[in-house]
Amino acid sequence: MSRPPTFTPPPGVRAHRLVTDRGEFAVLDAEAATARVRGTALLLPGFTGSKEDFIVLQPLLAAAGYRTVAVDGRGQHESPGPRDDEAPYAQAELAHDVLAQARAVADGGPLHLLGHSMGGQVSRAAVLLDASPFVSLTLMSSGPARIAASQQERVTMLRDGLAVITMAEAWDVMQAMEAQAAGASDLDEGLVDGDDLRRRWLGTSPAQLIATGRQLCEEPDRVAELAAVGLPLHVLSGDHDDTWPVELLDDMAVRLGARRTVVPRADHSPNTDQPEATARAVAAFWDEVPASA
Repeated sequence: MSRPPTFTPPPGVRAHRLVTDRGEFAVLDAEAATARVRGTALLLPGFTGSKEDFIVLQPLLAAAGYRTVAVDGRGQHESPGPRDDEAPYAQAELAHDVLAQARAVADGGPLHLLGHSMGGQVSRAAVLLDASPFVSLTLMSSGPARIAASQQERVTMLRDGLAVITMAEAWDVMQAMEAQAAGASDLDEGLVDGDDLRRRWLGTSPAQLIATGRQLCEEPDRVAELAAVGLPLHVLSGDHDDTWPVELLDDMAVRLGARRTVVPRADHSPNTDQPEATARAVAAFWDEVPASA
């Protein structure tokens, strides 16, 4: 689970509901903080994540001239979604949501797409449906196919658990397991109020977690399809990742002909582990992308 340092929007970041032709989505919207606006970007969080995973990154990208809109996907945190029906969380449905979000934030300028982890695979699915709204795609800690075997075991355990226990009960079990593994009673000390993490967890739809967890465990390799789209691509990750090995991400970048960035001293969430270095790398890539695809 990603742990942003705060859930409180900083100055220049506005929380609101984005109205689209596929419903409303909770977003954090950060306007560019420069006289010249270089573009807009949609930021999609990963499995068990939320828009707040980008809360430190957004002011840094605003200072580089980019408006960013971080989105809670359908059934994530503060975006509504059914809690007992998996159908609305099929990957194609989530991809159509992304395209609707793109239409809603479009302002006539360049629109970039960035997806973290599961959000990267949803982003890829959206681009494969229709790449025309976007001038680039950044896959952040998001691999070519299904997640590593050890992570499949954890996700399958979660999916099986959510079929028989409540979200509140699942939270208590996870906290106890993580505390035991860490040898500590307060996993969130110095990071973020544990109540915020719990509220995010309880706000997330269990059906969404079950459906997207299955996708993570079964996702096929679609690298060749994505490479054929011809969109400028960026593969970014930390220098350690137990969800998709870094070597696998290196190989994916080669197969895609993508720009490759490895952020030092970062794990699966470079956006929260090393936000300054991550923002520099993301903005540098966007700066080099032509204004029209």
